[in-house]
Order: sequence, then C-alpha cells, then structure tokens
Amino acid sequence: MTEVVFTGFPGFIASQLIRKSIQEHREDGITAIILASERIKAEQEAERIRRETGCPPIRLMDGDITKPGLGLQQEDLAFLQDSKIIFWHLAAIYDLAVPQDLAWKVNVEGTKHVNAFVAELSGLERYMYFSTAYVAGKREGVLREDELIRPEKFKNHYEETKFEAELLVESMKADLPVTIIRPGIVRGHSKTGETIKFDGPYFFLNMIDRIRNMPVIPFIGKTSSYINVVPVDYILEASMYLSKLEAAAGETVHLTDPNPHPVEEVYRSMVYHLAGKVPKGRLPKQLATVGLKSKPVRKLLGVESETLDYMDWPASFDTANAERLLQGSGIKCADFLETMPAMVAFYELHKTEKKYHIPIQ
Repeated sequence: MTEVVFTGFPGFIASQLIRKSIQEHREDGITAIILASERIKAEQEAERIRRETGCPPIRLMDGDITKPGLGLQQEDLAFLQDSKIIFWHLAAIYDLAVPQDLAWKVNVEGTKHVNAFVAELSGLERYMYFSTAYVAGKREGVLREDELIRPEKFKNHYEETKFEAELLVESMKADLPVTIIRPGIVRGHSKTGETIKFDGPYFFLNMIDRIRNMPVIPFIGKTSSYINVVPVDYILEASMYLSKLEAAAGETVHLTDPNPHPVEEVYRSMVYHLAGKVPKGRLPKQLATVGLKSKPVRKLLGVESETLDYMDWPASFDTANAERLLQGSGIKCADFLETMPAMVAFYELHKTEKKYHIPIQ
C-alpha cells in the first residue's frame, strides 16, 4: 500500500487533494504533517473528511517544515521510512504582502528541509511540489514550463521565495521522481464557487462590493494584459492525475488557463455580476497605487496594494507540458467568464463572514 503524505494540511488545497486522493485511490493511506498549533483544526477537518468519504482515519503527525527532519517524532519517522510514499509539499506562506524574513523561513528554508527529508525516503514513488507560475517575477513575453530563469525583479517576496524554493526542488530531478506544479492564480470551484478565503481575484470583488452604490464604477487604469486565474477543481484533478502518471516524473507543469481573458474583460464581468453595472470611466492606476499605500484605504476597500501589480503585466504562460501530459484524461480548465456567476454567488453568500477574509496588511 502507498502512503500519500501532505504538508499544508488543513489548508484548502491540501484538504481537497486528500478528498480527491481518497475518491480516486481508496487503497492508499493518508498522512498529514501538521503544526502542533493547528492540531485541533486539523483533527476537525480530518474527521469531516472521514465522515464525508467513509475513509479510515487520517494519520496526523505533529511536525514543522522549518526544522531538520521536519520536527517529526521517531515513531513517525520510522513509519514513513518503511512505507511507499507519494509526498505532496504544499506548506508555504502564500500572502503577497508577506515580510521577507517570514517568507524565506517557510518557503525556502522549509522546502530545503522537506527536500532533505524526501531524499532519505527509501520508498519514495513521487515528490509533488507546489510552486507557482509567478516564479517568473517581472519577466515578460511567453513563459515556458522548462524555464526557470531568474528575473531582474520580483513583484513581491512571495514570488521571490517561491523562485528560490523551486530552484532547490529542480536540482533534485536528476536523482528523484519529482513533479513541479506551477498553478496560476487559484480561485474557488468552477461549479460551486467554494473557497475558504477571499484573496487573489477576490480582492477585486471586495473593492467592487464596497463601491457598488457609487453612480459610476470605473476601470482601474488601462491595460491590454491578460490575467491567469484557474479554478481549484482543475488544479486538484490535474495534479492528482499527474501524481500517478509515470511520464510526469521529472516534469514541471503550468496548471494555468490555456485560454485566459483580458484583465478588463474579467473586471467588467465582476462588476456586472456583483453590482449589476457596466464599468465606466477610468481611475488612473498611479492614483490607485498612491491610494493603496494608505492602510486605512486598503482596509476600507479590502484590497492589498500588491494586487495592482498583476493588472498590466505583459506575460503569458505556455502550457505545452500540461497539454501533452493531460492528453486523453478529459481534464480541462473551465472558462473563467462562463463560471464567474458561481464565484460571485459564493462571494455574495459569505462576504460578511470574517473567516473568509484575510487580514489586510
């Protein structure tokens, strides 16, 4: 029997991947390495999964990726060393406004410890590492899956530390069965709209909701750039499929939208579905940038200032590896505009619930 091991639980993607693994590979065992401080939340989520799926109890191991050996107890180390393992590393700080020292400690040093750990697993069948398509930083043009080129500049510390972490994982491909997943900006489920936090594209929904009663809702700046937002169900289905696909070992895969929409089309759709209006006029981006330097303004609008960096970035993601490896699987990325109503409906239903909103820095 294969043991499927996750970091990043009880985070949303790790939790959903566990559900997906149970659904598709019921014969596999499930282990999650968790922070001791997250144990109560992890136990509640693990029990929820058990009730929903009828699976055996999920094994929870107290640990810490920022420590050598992942801070695991000896008996847990022995169990993993004696098992066939598919190891999913998802634990990271994803906040665009994360301070550099914290991002480096978790995203880079943490990944270094995970790399060292999986390298010692005698039964390792696959190492699935979750990176991000935005390791490209401020590079422009077509960005390819087989490239890992240091940009002249990053838009934030999240991008920078994920680039540094991916470099470490990339160096392991010669010796271990590694698959690197680079998602685009992740949103909720394409059909249900379900998510556990309103970040990324939801910052725009926050802003639109808070100015929806204005006579006119303007565009922010002027851009012809595209935005790459992918539903979580595509990430789950594609990455789970790749974790069992022999041909995916040694590959880096963009799980991005192969048919993204222009930023202004997406914004127009958000305004229409949330406020019932069509945006008119334009607020200069420079003025918006200055305004978002003020924390009270950021909190009032529910927007992190880093969000604006993705509005006029002239780059696109090549998906040749993803298309080749997923060929014949029937797994496709749902169209963002077609599924916008589900995203907005879930937001409307839960926008007053504090647990969905991340603290604005």
